[in-house]
Amino acid sequence: MIRYFEAFAGIGAFRSAFEKVGGFECVGWCEIDKFAQKAYRVLYDTRGEVFYEDITKIDCGSMPDFDMLVGGPCCQSFSVAGHRRAFEDDRGNLFFDYIRILEVKRPKYFIAENVPNLLGISQGECWKIILEKISELGYSMCWRVLNSADFGIPQSRKRLFLVGYLGDRCPAEILSFRRSDAENGGKRKPEQLIGGSQGSRVYSTSGTAVTQCSGSGGRGGKTGLYLIDYNENPKITETARCITARQNSGMSHHKGEHSAVFCEYTADSEIPRAILNPFKETTRQNGRRVKNPDEPMFTITVTDRHGIVHKGRIRRLMPVECWRLQGYEKAQFEKVAATGMSDAQLYKQAGNSITVAVVEAIAKNLIKFDEEMDCYGK
Repeated sequence: MIRYFEAFAGIGAFRSAFEKVGGFECVGWCEIDKFAQKAYRVLYDTRGEVFYEDITKIDCGSMPDFDMLVGGPCCQSFSVAGHRRAFEDDRGNLFFDYIRILEVKRPKYFIAENVPNLLGISQGECWKIILEKISELGYSMCWRVLNSADFGIPQSRKRLFLVGYLGDRCPAEILSFRRSDAENGGKRKPEQLIGGSQGSRVYSTSGTAVTQCSGSGGRGGKTGLYLIDYNENPKITETARCITARQNSGMSHHKGEHSAVFCEYTADSEIPRAILNPFKETTRQNGRRVKNPDEPMFTITVTDRHGIVHKGRIRRLMPVECWRLQGYEKAQFEKVAATGMSDAQLYKQAGNSITVAVVEAIAKNLIKFDEEMDCYGK
């Protein structure tokens, strides 16, 4: 059993992954965000575990012993989406608190996650300092940028993973993945997430996500359910863009930052098509609901409602979709949502999280590596 402490825990991506793999035991966690704390306690049984709110105030000598330290030190100071002030930003210095715990507790392993930009910011000087300080503690290290899209998750999300082993052997095999292994036999599509009427259900991306209805329709309507990409030459991809903490912030100053779901339509959809009673999803209909291009409108009646399908619509991702795009189970999302947490916070917690499926793959390799070390008597 590998006992671990989860720093910068968020909503527990490492913990979710370790529980899926088995062979791991959490002894404690640290998280400063109140809403993330709430979600964490709803999702996991934390009885008997130590908890710290602020990593900068941890008395390392009072911490329980553990075999592995995991966590994603705050990345905003290194991210290309931020000001990139690196160690001039107090949030960048939180990495040194992570290293401080390594220095005092000296666990056998550690896994740290951050944005890929950490490798090159300040001409690589920040990354050099981090590696030098950890190396001085006796750790052998390997690192690799991994994309969630290569691990069965339909989201392009590249993150840097740094793995360390307290000894002379390089733990490179922990981050070693053949493409076929990483993809798990192909990129998996999430199933239908929400059932019900057309305005609420969410489809698998293997088919088409239905655009949410709003009373006024058009660009945004009165309810803000639709998000139109005003960027020049908007990019349409099979995988979602990287989920961010401000997924619900509306139009962003960063081009292409937000993902949306696009309604499927065929090549002839540039031509308007008549549609009959689009709101009556469960009503039996004699004949077609949608006509081919250039066909005349349906006969006007008192009871029927008519419309035009033209070029499709775009809506922003729902909070549950963002959670699923980070590898969490639908049941996990529902537990947290049931607490009454706002959509804004649900978006934020997903955007700040690590993709569970990636950590799960790393954990499986780490278990194999640890078993080999035991065989060697190290």
